[in-house]
Amino acid sequence: MAIAPVDASVLERAGLPAADIAAWVESMPTANASVRQEPAARKVSRFLVDGQTLRARLGEPTGRSVAECAAGTAISEAMDRERDNFLRSHAAWLYDELTAERSAYLRVEDLLVAASARVPGLVPTAAELEAERARPLPAKEGIELAQGLLVGHVLADPRAGRHLIDAMLRPLPAALERLEELRATGKVDLGPVRVARRGRAGLLELSNPRHLNAEDDITLGPTECAVDLILLDPAIEVGVFRGGVVDHQKYQGMRVFGSGINLTRLYRGHIDYLFYLIRDLGYVNKIYRGISLPVRGAGQQPHAGAVRSPVAGHGATEKLWIAAVERLAVGGACQLLHVVDHVVATRGSRLFLPARNEGIIPGASNLRLPRFVGDRAARQAILSGRQWTAGEPDADQLCDEVVAPEDLDSAVEARVAQLTSSGLVNAAANRCALRAGQEPVDLFREYMAAFAVEQARCHLSPALVRNLEVHWKARERGV
Repeated sequence: MAIAPVDASVLERAGLPAADIAAWVESMPTANASVRQEPAARKVSRFLVDGQTLRARLGEPTGRSVAECAAGTAISEAMDRERDNFLRSHAAWLYDELTAERSAYLRVEDLLVAASARVPGLVPTAAELEAERARPLPAKEGIELAQGLLVGHVLADPRAGRHLIDAMLRPLPAALERLEELRATGKVDLGPVRVARRGRAGLLELSNPRHLNAEDDITLGPTECAVDLILLDPAIEVGVFRGGVVDHQKYQGMRVFGSGINLTRLYRGHIDYLFYLIRDLGYVNKIYRGISLPVRGAGQQPHAGAVRSPVAGHGATEKLWIAAVERLAVGGACQLLHVVDHVVATRGSRLFLPARNEGIIPGASNLRLPRFVGDRAARQAILSGRQWTAGEPDADQLCDEVVAPEDLDSAVEARVAQLTSSGLVNAAANRCALRAGQEPVDLFREYMAAFAVEQARCHLSPALVRNLEVHWKARERGV
């Protein structure tokens, strides 16, 4: 008989029928790596679907009694243990199933949709995620942890993980659709993000004025599309990332580089867990590594398996990037300084990672920041809230140039001219060589495998809710 995944009495005290509890416990898969994939998938699916049915009987999370909350937690923890057990043995097989032996390149969000259909219960469905999205962060059921477990196990497998990273480096269909517009007019308006070609430079301007150019569920897709457009346009040689003019009382009419994740929308439940994965595997990694493009022969359509790819070890389309930092580079905006090639900042700009006050992992900064400021200073920034100010000596390792606000435009133009004066073949080759020594793909893959799981736990932690309510006064803020 299977070992009970939970104490049945915890579920009985919540009023769940004893017979249904016993049947569910009996259906728990036996941990055995030698079990064939299909039978293992059917067995874990049955256990997970039945567990979801039991949990649904407890009602909405915010309306549960103490006993019902304890039962809901016990059921969720048991299901997540079984997901973890199944994926530890079968994640690579499942990935090959979903991608037709890695001939199809599915983005992480599409991979999870396919997984929810292939093994019901393994990850939430679109309908379940929509219901979860309607709940504020304190009231969420926590179903997104299942997504983190699946992606973490996929990334932990070298072959599947590298393929998934490659899939996330492919340009978005929206970028391919808008490319001719950029080439013809020199600009594309994506709503919260605008792209404009200025000489040899492609300017990406993030504009979320009510929230100090914070990043959120509204800005993420347009930002990745804009990065793709800059990388795809052959007339652009250097990308420039800049923040737009904001409406905030303290910075009225001024440009701000960025204030990190939109904590208000996070607390209201509008920012999904997948935001973190899509951001760091998507546009941030594209800035750092370039994009993967299908190889075309004369008169041939792209072939799914033939790709110019930074992951496969041969040339992709990548360009140099400049960050034009004004006033604030907080959280995710500060993380961007680790992947661009040149940082021009206005004197007095504040640069920091408020990870301690938020309670989440600051993207890949735990991997990258020590290369710039050293391990001790990086720990101080991530664990204790250390800040840097552009123009002060200790910030020199994060900023290449510090200028007066009125000189920023001319400084960026001069840097673009200098970076393009000797041709980009040499620059891209040197950039690639630096990356190979500092952060090879497998190092990034292994980091993101751990990040996928741990960030899911952070995102769903009561500590994050408490931090947002204490440090951000989230309950008092409007949308």
